[in-house]
Amino acid sequence: MELKVVAVEKPEDVNFILGQSHFIKTVEDLHEAVVQTVPQMKFGIAFCESSGPALIRFSGNDEELIGLAKSNAMKISAGHSFIIFLREGFPVNILNVIKSVPEVARIFCATANNAQVIVAETEQGRGILGVVDGVVPKGIESDSDKRSRHDFLRKIGYKL
Repeated sequence: MELKVVAVEKPEDVNFILGQSHFIKTVEDLHEAVVQTVPQMKFGIAFCESSGPALIRFSGNDEELIGLAKSNAMKISAGHSFIIFLREGFPVNILNVIKSVPEVARIFCATANNAQVIVAETEQGRGILGVVDGVVPKGIESDSDKRSRHDFLRKIGYKL
C-alpha cells in the first residue's frame, strides 16, 4: 500500500464538499439536491465511478466549477468518491440535503480552506483515508475573538 497526499486545487472564493457514495446515479441525484435546495448556487460535481467503465461522471451549472470538479476528481481518483465545488452559497446551505441523498455514504469535509486528501493506493485501486482541512489552531479564543465571531455571524446573516 502506498499513501499519497493530494492537494485540492481551487480558487480562494470557492467552497467544496468531498464525500463517498455508492452508485452511478449519484451525480444526477446530487445535482438535483443542490438545485432544489439553493437554485441560484453555482456548482460543479464529479463522481469517480468504481466499476464497469470506471469513468469520472460529472454535472453542474457552471463550466469553471465543473472543470475544477473533473480535474480534482481525476487527481484523487478514489472509487465512489465525489467532489462538489460551489459559489453563491456555502456548504452549510446544502450539506444536510447532500447527506440525505440515498447513495451518499459519508462526507469527508465541507470547506473553503486549502485542503489535502490522504489517499491509500493498493493493487485494487484508491480510497480516501481522510482530509487535512486548513491549518493548526493558533490558540484559544479571547473575549475579543468571541465578540468578533458573534459580530461576523450576524454580519453575514447567519444569526439574528
